[in-house]
Amino acid sequence: MSKVRTSQELERLRAEIKAKRDPNRIWVTVCGGTGCRVYGSEQVLEAFQKEIAAVGLDVQVGTKATGCHGFCEQGPVVVIHPQGLFYRHVHVEDVPEIVEQTLLKGEIVERLLYIDPSTGQKLVYERDVPFYQRQTRLVLDQNGLIDPTDIEDYLAVGGYAALNKALHEMTPDQIIEEMLASKLRGRGGAGFPTGLKWRFCRQATGDIKYIICNADEGDPGAYMDRSIMEGNPHRVLEGMIIGAWAIGANQGFVYIRNEYPLAVKHLRTAIAQAEDYGFLGKDILGSGFDFTIQIRLGSGAFVCGEETALMASIEDRIGEPRPRPPFPAQSGLWGKPTNINNVETWANVPLIIERGADWFTQFGTEASGGTKIFSLVGKINNTGLVEVPIGTALGDIIYDIGGGIPKGKKFKAAQLGGPSGGCIPKEHLNVPIDYLTLQDLGAIMGSGGMVICDEDTCMVDLARFFMTFVQEESCGKCIPCRVGTKVMLDILTRITQGLGQEGDIEYLIELAQEVKRSSLCGLGQTAPNPVLSTIRYFRDEYEAHIKEHRCPAGVCQELVFAPCQNECPAGLNVPAYVALIGEGRFEESLVTIMNHIPFPAVCGRVCDHPCEAKCRRGQLDDAVAIRQLKRVAADYAWDSFDISQMRLAPPNSQPK
Repeated sequence: MSKVRTSQELERLRAEIKAKRDPNRIWVTVCGGTGCRVYGSEQVLEAFQKEIAAVGLDVQVGTKATGCHGFCEQGPVVVIHPQGLFYRHVHVEDVPEIVEQTLLKGEIVERLLYIDPSTGQKLVYERDVPFYQRQTRLVLDQNGLIDPTDIEDYLAVGGYAALNKALHEMTPDQIIEEMLASKLRGRGGAGFPTGLKWRFCRQATGDIKYIICNADEGDPGAYMDRSIMEGNPHRVLEGMIIGAWAIGANQGFVYIRNEYPLAVKHLRTAIAQAEDYGFLGKDILGSGFDFTIQIRLGSGAFVCGEETALMASIEDRIGEPRPRPPFPAQSGLWGKPTNINNVETWANVPLIIERGADWFTQFGTEASGGTKIFSLVGKINNTGLVEVPIGTALGDIIYDIGGGIPKGKKFKAAQLGGPSGGCIPKEHLNVPIDYLTLQDLGAIMGSGGMVICDEDTCMVDLARFFMTFVQEESCGKCIPCRVGTKVMLDILTRITQGLGQEGDIEYLIELAQEVKRSSLCGLGQTAPNPVLSTIRYFRDEYEAHIKEHRCPAGVCQELVFAPCQNECPAGLNVPAYVALIGEGRFEESLVTIMNHIPFPAVCGRVCDHPCEAKCRRGQLDDAVAIRQLKRVAADYAWDSFDISQMRLAPPNSQPK
């Protein structure tokens, strides 16, 4: 392929690509994201290719592996275009039936359709699935359509048109003004206005400048950036090239963790293709602008997501933060002005330049334009990638898109922002998710990780988990983070072990505030957020652990003999009396029950049995019928012997 030298050549190439493609051709697209690959989507694609060829449809029907479709709960996902037929949980053995019934006969394989849990209706088309229907997909709009390893697929849907416009119709200053007008904020953490960041770097003195794509996505449960790079790497590259032109940089770096092999592979392929076609290198599109991109692999250290530590790692130094100022825009990589944005931020840039800031600000809030991608994980029915306008209510994401909490459990909190974020309780379900609102609630947007917690989540244990993560990932350079987080972790561990003391909560708050105030970098400054937010909204759980030596959620092992007993308001030794009934020892079972409640027959009929909601058996199929067993024991005893002669344990005795 000869390089594209001018705007006219680009549009001519795009027209040729489209002319070669039959718009009515059927395409079987198989999700090729990491999640679906784990469940065998590569083998599914191979099976489609073989089966389609075997029946002689390889001319009429094409196949391709796309990026992540987002609905990870239903993978492997297959969508047949142009109709948009949506099949989920597709495995190799399903492929012959799909080819025969759908591709040959035009019929639907109903058993592979998605069933809407709220209506029970089988949904045929992807566009009708509530998970997709209630999203606003701007950045992810092409993820399920194009082959991320084929630059011509990207060009066919308008790829690099924004770059052409930026280079030939806009000055660097006009690009920055457009970015400012778009109200795009950084999608990786603090939410600093992107256009303002670019302006600082452009105005900085220096002949050599750099731009960096921060692809070091380290929050537990977050995979938004990975999916963008796997599914549409050229959009990220296009955004970087536009940013480099606006700032005046001729060299860019993508800093990505080595733990993302598929994303690295697709990025390398995309960079090589962009160089071959003339979108990277010398005199891009005849503009006289030169720009190259290199990939630098990180080893997965969480602290290297912090921009100064990231730059140190690129320079082959230890990935440790340094004090600021000077900020990267004045003195960054190798002491030169440097601009750093994360993957999702760069992926928004072509949309803004091509369609304009006025279009972009139709989405979002007055202060923040556009959409935000969240990885919806945890105790939620529909796990996956969710893209919604900034300002969307938390409850809409959890219930309208996420499908609510599994097994009828109650929503407890949403943890946003990973180890640097905080927990938002149920009383704030209606708040809009934007940067300022989350900050007021004690959380941050972060990169977009959203972990849903139900009634079975212990918030003290959750805070301990994140503090363990932060303490292990601390670089140790500054004492407040290195020592402060260790002391906080020790206190949280004691509390979850039933060894908490009066004053621990106040000491945690005092320590947290000091760590926030005096830590060197953003990792340490935000590390206490999970602790502070859980104390703020769930202080009663901390007090139950400390004062009552009880874990209300039934999670902390040292405080819980059995989850069912822990949940019982009367504290019944449920495992004991259930086991006795199983052995036919009804009288002993009844004695065990009556050590705590005087009317077992009544309780066996009217109790709302919260114990069954905590029954571990319910995680496999159905919970043990604990209330009914209590009733059986009481009724059997009533019919078999004189209850008045039963000998109960003396007051204050320990139950057996």
